Amino acid sequence: MAALMLQGTGSDVGKSVLVAGLCRALANRGLSVLPFKPQNMSNNAAVTPEGGEIGRAQALQAIAARATLHTDMNPVLLKPQADRTSQLIVHGAVRGTLGSGNYREARAALLDDVMASYYRLAARAEVVVVEGAGSPAEINLRAGDIANMGFARAAGVPVVLVGDIDRGGVIAAVVGTRAVLDPADAAMIGGFIINKFRGDPALFADGYRAIEQRSGWRGFGLVPWLAQTARLPSEDAVVLEAARKVMPDRVLVACPILPRIANFDDLDPLRLEPSVEVVMVPPGSPIPAEAALIVLPGSKATIADMAFVRAQGWDIDILAHHRRGGMVLGICGGYQMLGRTIADPLGIEGTPGTAPGLGLLDVVTELTAHKALLAVQGLALDQAFAGYEMHMGETTGPDCARPFAHLTGRGADGAISADGRVMGTYCHALLASTPLRRAVLARMGARSSGADYAHSVDQALDSLADALEQHLDIDGLLELAGTRR
Repeated sequence: MAALMLQGTGSDVGKSVLVAGLCRALANRGLSVLPFKPQNMSNNAAVTPEGGEIGRAQALQAIAARATLHTDMNPVLLKPQADRTSQLIVHGAVRGTLGSGNYREARAALLDDVMASYYRLAARAEVVVVEGAGSPAEINLRAGDIANMGFARAAGVPVVLVGDIDRGGVIAAVVGTRAVLDPADAAMIGGFIINKFRGDPALFADGYRAIEQRSGWRGFGLVPWLAQTARLPSEDAVVLEAARKVMPDRVLVACPILPRIANFDDLDPLRLEPSVEVVMVPPGSPIPAEAALIVLPGSKATIADMAFVRAQGWDIDILAHHRRGGMVLGICGGYQMLGRTIADPLGIEGTPGTAPGLGLLDVVTELTAHKALLAVQGLALDQAFAGYEMHMGETTGPDCARPFAHLTGRGADGAISADGRVMGTYCHALLASTPLRRAVLARMGARSSGADYAHSVDQALDSLADALEQHLDIDGLLELAGTRR
């Protein structure tokens, strides 16, 4: 069984994108390849065909591998929510809630679940490409680890360490990781990759050799800064925009960055549109008054994030935007915020209680223990679309008589206000549908380019794979993984 694991010198060094690129490169070579991440922590998730959920990054990696999404690709998913707790997803289903203080004790018991998923995947593929989480240099978290060296040693999977040169200090990051690792852990590492390089590679030749000499590991390549990654779905972090330049020939779509924002890649298809400027609004900044559309995104903790909206004064901005004739679209948790109240009688998100919403839709929401996880398709704004639901709660009320969508085999979804300018839905990924995206833009007075979002992502993956073929020793990586094909 052939497998290779990418671990990082830190978080956000580009592991997820490199795994996706390698999956596509190996698939293009004719290999059967599958992605795997033992443990992920993210509120950006995707629904699998069997009705489970996995991290969004693993969904993209599955697409890169030209494979069907499966819960085995990410057996343990932690979804942070209010009060320093995380919802624990195991094999795609909710297993409970863990506090920040007891997860370290609980995770060791999850290794059997992780290994069961890995062995099932390995039996189906010629190569499994594994992504670590965080960094093995966090030796204070080593006991009971299932995300990095704990998994690598249990499964006997060789590791390649990824360093991010763009953030600076990459020589110290790689060599320092070597210095702090337990010798048995360090022995699992067969080499390193330097990622996100800008400029002339010759300028780093001495640094590259210094890393090889001081770490004793071989280098597998220097990957440049890859512009094509901007066309891939957003993964685990929203880039806060320090400044923006409003283009007079574009309509502005604004989305506030909630503390527990979830599935914010719902907005990515809008970035394909030359007529649209998407602005993610960070805390401390007002929602731009010139926005044509405000999108309230998904949330892992709707009541807590609704309180945050008020604390930021964004509720005032949203209500003023609506009075001026602007449009508002709420997706999932954002839909729940648009209603009159959000009730949590069971304490699903924290302390039981009821909180007021924005009151832009005449609906109420009650959070429930059941979690809806399913792919959906149907008609919205008279246009066909496909997407998925991932939510806990039921929303009812008079405005539901004007549903946003009619789902095949499931009936109505969402609500639209009497004036038609406020829309709410539980359906994610709906803007990836070109006809529906065109209909939404038309309501704002903007024209759609007609671009196919899925095709754009696929092209970006092929471009990424081509770049990795050029800049990495993929033959060497395959040899390290245990195959010479």
